[in-house]
Amino acid sequence: MRTALGWIDSWAGTSPADDQAVPRPDWLRIIPFLLLHASVAFVALVGTSPVAVGVAVALYLVRMFGITAGYHRYFSHRAYKTSRPVQFLLGWLGATAVQRGPLWWSAHHRHHHRSSDTPADPHSPAQHGFLWSHVGWFTARANLRTRVEHVPDWMRVPELVWLDRYTFVPVLALAASTYALGAWLEAAHPALGTSGPQMLVWGFVVSTVALYHGTFSINSLAHRIGKARYATGDDSKNHLGLALITLGEGWHNNHHHYPSSARQGFRWWEVDISYGVLRALSLVGLVWDLKGVPDAVRDAPAPAAAQGPESAATPAAAPEA
Repeated sequence: MRTALGWIDSWAGTSPADDQAVPRPDWLRIIPFLLLHASVAFVALVGTSPVAVGVAVALYLVRMFGITAGYHRYFSHRAYKTSRPVQFLLGWLGATAVQRGPLWWSAHHRHHHRSSDTPADPHSPAQHGFLWSHVGWFTARANLRTRVEHVPDWMRVPELVWLDRYTFVPVLALAASTYALGAWLEAAHPALGTSGPQMLVWGFVVSTVALYHGTFSINSLAHRIGKARYATGDDSKNHLGLALITLGEGWHNNHHHYPSSARQGFRWWEVDISYGVLRALSLVGLVWDLKGVPDAVRDAPAPAAAQGPESAATPAAAPEA
């Protein structure tokens, strides 16, 4: 029962003792994740339409930005600043990607940087195998808890704590919205050939599953394929293809070399769409103080020994007011 409550309150039934649990899937807790994958098969029943596929692509891109620019560059590394309302909107947008809450995500990511590709790294393909690093690690009871000790900065923001606990709210809101959009288009614009069920399957289910594996590829593939420009002491790589499907996260070796930068494509030819959007948002004052990459850091490879605490983990600064 306590495990099932985790579908509603992600903090329910978890404790620090779980961190030492044997790393194996908690099958009851991850039923929604498994059902979402299985639901892709409903494509055969609802059919397809250009508008439904277009919404699926749009929601993939928008929510990927919520993960890359929100959960990763902002909540995990504080690579720029923003207002408290925009901060919450970034958290809400990231939560619609169905990858748990902003505190859970950033806490585990900060832990990953402190222990990258060591036995303590929960999703190192070198240590635990490709499949576990890609899709297994977060299904384990040992990784279900929000490690609040790694995010003392965000624990002081009550609305983010609430969002981290009740991520089902933005998830259900998005799913209901896609169904409502499809139902409205079916009634108002029948020539588009869509419907509520079709839009739900394409706009929410297919888009979410694609988003999962795009994001997960950075944990798994970005530590296996590509090239390493910098000696970071781990297996992080740069890969253009991964950068394109994740809006810039594929420049993973760059990121491990200098994690606090808002820009992960250090060179002009390294496409980093998330950074481009952040630059645009900075022009209208929604975000500011985007951290760059010092020339000396960008141009000179850093040996593994130079990776000190500042690059390994983001300091717990006070939240934006």
